[in-house]
Parts: sequence; C-alpha cells; structure tokens
Amino acid sequence: MGFLKSPVFIACMLVFSMALCCNAQNSRQDFLDAHNAARAAVGVGPMTWDTTVEAYAQNYANRRAADCSLTHSGSFRFGYGENIAAGGGPLTAKSAVAMWDAEKRYYHHASNSCSAPAGQSCGHYTQVVWRKSVKLGCARVKCANGAGHFVTCNYSPPGNFNNEIPY
Repeated sequence: MGFLKSPVFIACMLVFSMALCCNAQNSRQDFLDAHNAARAAVGVGPMTWDTTVEAYAQNYANRRAADCSLTHSGSFRFGYGENIAAGGGPLTAKSAVAMWDAEKRYYHHASNSCSAPAGQSCGHYTQVVWRKSVKLGCARVKCANGAGHFVTCNYSPPGNFNNEIPY
C-alpha cells in the first residue's frame, strides 16, 4: 500500500481539511469583511485590522474558553469598545457580526434612539458602525463546556458614547 493511500495519511488529510474549513470562515478578513459591509451600508468607511487589538481580543477569548460566559472584559479601561457573542450552530465570524448588525432594525438614526424590546439592544450594532472606531481585532475560541464558540471583537477607539451619533 502506498503512503498516499495509507489510513494514517487519509486521516491526517481529513483533520487538515476540517481545520482549513473551519478557520477559513473565521479569518481576520472574514471579520473585517462582515464589519465593513455593515459600515458601508450606512456610508461609514472601512475599518482596518490591528494586531494589538487582536492580541487583546485573543487574550480575553482564551480566558472565556472555559465557560464561554457572556461577560465583558472591561475593555473600555484599555481604550477599546467590545462586542461578544457565544453559541453554536456554528458561531462564525460572519454569523456573530450578523447578529450584532441585526440590531439595526431597532436603531433610529434620525433620533439616535433605540426601541429594542426587552432582552435586545442596539449597542452592538452601533459599535459595529461607529464612525470613529477604525481599528478592529477579533478572536474566536471553542467552548470547553460544549456550548459552541465564544467570539469577541474589540474596537479602537471605542464607540457608544452618550449623546453622540454613530454615523
């Protein structure tokens, strides 16, 4: 039996292919594209990826991997805005940003107000499209408790200041 037909080689290729599949949907570019599409929809310029912001996001995601609790990191102290999400299905870069962007339906730009029902908000959406937030760093980890994935995105400078319009 040739090496290319061996069970070990085939198993290794399957694992490698699965890793490429899953990481391909969660790259830096996937996070950027999803954010920049939401921003372009309301006339806001694109963000750029920042490795310092990414390092902050990755450090916090690693800390949350054990429980995937939807607890914010306190990023504002460090000069970052933050959006977090957790869940299965699987939770990808695109689907996490899509959840945040879906809050757009509750946001009223003309009055800079939010009419979200209980349990909903607009703050994730307004952070995604905050004009002054121009640097992005995100991370995604698998939940050790089997609850799917935890995603965090951090924004520099932060947004969501009272009495300021995001765009």
